[in-house]
Amino acid sequence: MLKLPRTIRLDPSDSVVFEAAATPGEWAVPGGFAFWDEAPDSMLGKRRQAFRAGWLGLESFGWSTLVEVAEATPAERDAAEAALAAHILARYGAPDLAAASAAAAEELAFAAELCADHAVGTALALSRSLEGGEVKEAFRSLHRRETAPVFALVEDDEAPAEAVDLRSLPHG
Repeated sequence: MLKLPRTIRLDPSDSVVFEAAATPGEWAVPGGFAFWDEAPDSMLGKRRQAFRAGWLGLESFGWSTLVEVAEATPAERDAAEAALAAHILARYGAPDLAAASAAAAEELAFAAELCADHAVGTALALSRSLEGGEVKEAFRSLHRRETAPVFALVEDDEAPAEAVDLRSLPHG
């Protein structure tokens, strides 16, 4: 079984924090190569956020904060590799399609390796940082909690109604 990261969105924050947000359900790679020719300490705003925590979606080439481990068919993997190779050729100036394809294959192999030891459905997050002049990537898995949430809303028909008059509260 081949496993690859697929973008997920738990809330609308990706569309706010990234210049371009990946669409949920896209195959993804860590995408660190997108920052190779930039000084991380000079990145600002949404570009910096993509550097710090973004996975690169392989359809929109937008960013996602989280991915989930998903099963991929060989045809889906090949299509993802072809899309990434075309993107690397067009956007990052690979000398030719063969070089772009080799880079895309390497990036997808790394993405598959990140998923290999995780169950399908496991969420993955990444963080990039600059340490001692080198870019470091760290990956962590997030698992669903099987226990009840710490707080829950409970309706109590017998509780007295409370009303607060905000105008009567002291200022400050």
